[in-house]
Amino acid sequence: MALDQSTSASKALLLDAQGEVVAKAARTHAQHHPAPGRVEHDAQEIWVNVLAVLTEAMAGIDPTEIAALALCNQRETTVVWERATGRPIAPAIVWQDTRGGEIIADMKSRDPALAQAIQERTGLQLSVYFAAAKLASILRDVPRALSRAKAGELCAGTVDSYLLFRLTGTHRTDVTNASRTQLMDLRTLAWDPEICAAFGIPLACLPEILPSDTHFGDTVCDGLPRGLHVTGVMGDSHAAFFAHGCTTSGMAKATFGTGSSVMLHVGNEPVTTPHGLSMSVGYGFRGETAYVLEGNITSSGDTLCWLRDELAMIHDIDEAEPLAASVPDAQGVYLVPAFSGLGAPHFAESARALLCGITRGTTCAHVVRAALESIAYQERDVLDAMRESGTQWNSLRVDGGPTRNALLMQLLADVLDCPVECATISEMSPMGVGLMAGLTVGLYPDLQALVEGRLHRDKAYRPAMDAAVREEKLVGWREAVARAKL
Repeated sequence: MALDQSTSASKALLLDAQGEVVAKAARTHAQHHPAPGRVEHDAQEIWVNVLAVLTEAMAGIDPTEIAALALCNQRETTVVWERATGRPIAPAIVWQDTRGGEIIADMKSRDPALAQAIQERTGLQLSVYFAAAKLASILRDVPRALSRAKAGELCAGTVDSYLLFRLTGTHRTDVTNASRTQLMDLRTLAWDPEICAAFGIPLACLPEILPSDTHFGDTVCDGLPRGLHVTGVMGDSHAAFFAHGCTTSGMAKATFGTGSSVMLHVGNEPVTTPHGLSMSVGYGFRGETAYVLEGNITSSGDTLCWLRDELAMIHDIDEAEPLAASVPDAQGVYLVPAFSGLGAPHFAESARALLCGITRGTTCAHVVRAALESIAYQERDVLDAMRESGTQWNSLRVDGGPTRNALLMQLLADVLDCPVECATISEMSPMGVGLMAGLTVGLYPDLQALVEGRLHRDKAYRPAMDAAVREEKLVGWREAVARAKL
């Protein structure tokens, strides 16, 4: 049983002994935007939904036939809850939220050397994007939260640790999620006491860090059969990385969802992190720790949701492709979707969304096409930064709902100037953590044999755009991004 707790929904997949999906269930949860730059979830609502989808997906199944329960999750989103009750003390601060900006600015100005040390130890540029600043904000803003955390009355962590606590009663996390908090030393794979102190975060409230394929505990909660073994936990992007079979240095993948995560396997030792990128743990499996360079884009699929929900240019996401395809190009229109700042490789929290190049002849079709192109351009920005690091890659494996959009995938191949290989299924994150759990408990014999059937490489998208046209479009994109940063 693979649980995927994402930014927009909770989904459960039941995988059989061949790795095929035989049952699934999903529930969305509300998105709260209480102020500009603020994004919250109700962690209690998420927990209720998790119980519901697990119950629905395993309906009619003898619990003793479930070899393992695996979990992947939206990363960086931060929860603080009572150790005695499991109840959250505040809304979960979502990864898109930028409220910790003053904390980061103060740390940078107060001790520049520490800011540099934090990046070197954690592989992450000091930023509101990661969980440390979000947790520091909760402990600062909620009355008595800091004193209660110091006293051991509160638990804190990312969504995986919150769900593990509710499922098993244990306070644990895996190395992939811990590596995205900006509190873990990449080399020791342990919380860094100096960094935690700099953020004002007591070690007493943080979870135990374990490899991704660990047996994290057994279910003890009401609402589910007791004794289900929770084996296998990863952040959602890392789980997709594993599902793509990216197990050797030089392999790259991109997961498209609300945002986008681009990952490149760099080996079993951390490397110097190029500007604008992050270094994190790709997975911890069978005693091996794989490291990845990563670039995170804050708005990919969410840009299309904005066109639908706020501008009403489309009524359904699937309408974006035919509308954009009705015009030959965006006619010089660029959309920079910096709704809550720009992520990698820019890390410009103060940037704001920008639509430029509009003329009297601009139509909805041009704007929608510009939105699709913005997704491809952002991927190019990240992969260019990776190329500057000296790491070689020749293709990109992709997954997520937006990969159903053939026009977007062709734009991606054209803008990147490399083949783009799409997964045959959209649920690569729960598939990845499910495969890891199945391999760990002996349900599956071999990862690569399972992976090969999940990529239709014979249908890969290949670049067809003239090099001069590509460069002209990229120049226009870079000029638009510069304007968004002003």
